[in-house]
This record gives sequence, structure tokens and C-alpha cells, in this order.
Amino acid sequence: MAGEVCESGGDRLDDKHRLNVPPLIDVMLVLLLIVMVAAPIAAADINVDRPASTAKSVPRADRPLYLTLNSNHTLRIGDNPVAREDLRAVIDRSVDGDKETRIFVRADKNVDYGSLMEVMDLLRGAGYPKVALVGLEMVTVLPPSAALP
Repeated sequence: MAGEVCESGGDRLDDKHRLNVPPLIDVMLVLLLIVMVAAPIAAADINVDRPASTAKSVPRADRPLYLTLNSNHTLRIGDNPVAREDLRAVIDRSVDGDKETRIFVRADKNVDYGSLMEVMDLLRGAGYPKVALVGLEMVTVLPPSAALP
């Protein structure tokens, strides 16, 4: 019977009254292993390979100024190539010296972050604080069954 009292009067307990520790250690080691494997997976980096936006388009200025940074790190304003040294003068001429003009920067997705920041620093140094980054605009096409009446 499980509730028997030791009749010998000694301090020694029966085998059925002892805690079985090896299975507890096994369970704890398995849990530790799961945590060790799952932790790096939970902290994985986010892939930002495709710059795209699903937000609604914001109305743009009548004559927006686009500055394009190509994958070979050349700059273009509109369709015209521009040297980095001449960037300030070309932008000043394009916007008639209006420093409040928003400049839309388009960069190839293969351009590294440092090069993009260098171009933004050139714009800030030229006195143009309003810079907008342009990505791909994703258009969602609804099937005909989802069209609103």
C-alpha cells in the first residue's frame, strides 16, 4: 500500500517514495535543445530585396523632380546624366532655387545602402531637406467576383 508507514523506524525510504530524476533530466535537455534551435530562427533577418509599396499614391507636384541612382552608381535628373560635383547647380536650375521642392529619389534595388545615403547627404548639403524615396507601386487586381456593386 502506498500510504504505509515504515515499520522499521529508520530514515530510509522505500524505492516507490523516491523521485525518479533521470526522466526529468531527459525532458529538460530536450526542452533546452528546442529553445537553442528555435532562438536563431526567431531572430532571422528580414529580406528587403524588393522595394515595393501597396499604399495609395499621394498626389505629386505638377512637375516632380526625379533623381535616379542607377546600379552602376551614376546619377540622373530626369533622363539627363549628372556628375556628383554638378548636382547642386543642376537641381538649383531645375527648381529655380526653391529649396522647399520635394526631390523624389529612385534607386536601383542593387544599390547598396551606403551609396544611397551618400546621395541623400549630397541633397541635404545642397540645402534640399525634402527628399522622398520612390519604390515600386504594387497594383492589386481584384477578380471580377470581388468587384463592388
